[in-house]
Amino acid sequence: MKVSQKGLYALQAMMMLTRRYQEGAIRIRDIAYEENLPEKFLELILLEMKNARLVESVRGAKGGYRLRRPPSEIALSEIIRLMDGPLAPFGDADQLRSLINRDEEHRTLYKVFLDVRDSAAKILEGTTLADLIARGPSNAARSKAGKKKRAEGNLLPIAMPSAGQQGHD
Repeated sequence: MKVSQKGLYALQAMMMLTRRYQEGAIRIRDIAYEENLPEKFLELILLEMKNARLVESVRGAKGGYRLRRPPSEIALSEIIRLMDGPLAPFGDADQLRSLINRDEEHRTLYKVFLDVRDSAAKILEGTTLADLIARGPSNAARSKAGKKKRAEGNLLPIAMPSAGQQGHD
């Protein structure tokens, strides 16, 4: 499983909408500014999430986007699957089960991949947007950190190693 930049942006936008859930609709410009995301790319992401019925748009002076369901009812797995596809390293769980059944020589390898997929899915399906916000920093600390990020021009909130890079601790 790999979370793309698009998937990361979607998760960040959904977390922001969760933090401001009680405020109603939030303008795309405000989401992009607060999360330091490219506004045009965010528009496409939010449209995709709207079509998947995760968010809804509100027209008018107080318009924007808001979550369609309470944050406690939106699992991270929904967002990641929508943006990046299956959680398994080789297609979906059914494809892995099929490989296990027909490729006897590599069966144990595919079983490990299925176990990895099942573990990741269990965590992502069991973690909601509300859970993330409950675990995270306070809004005041987050706002201060966001202002610092914008001032520094840092586009990513976290440093993620590239696919071939590994830490050596």
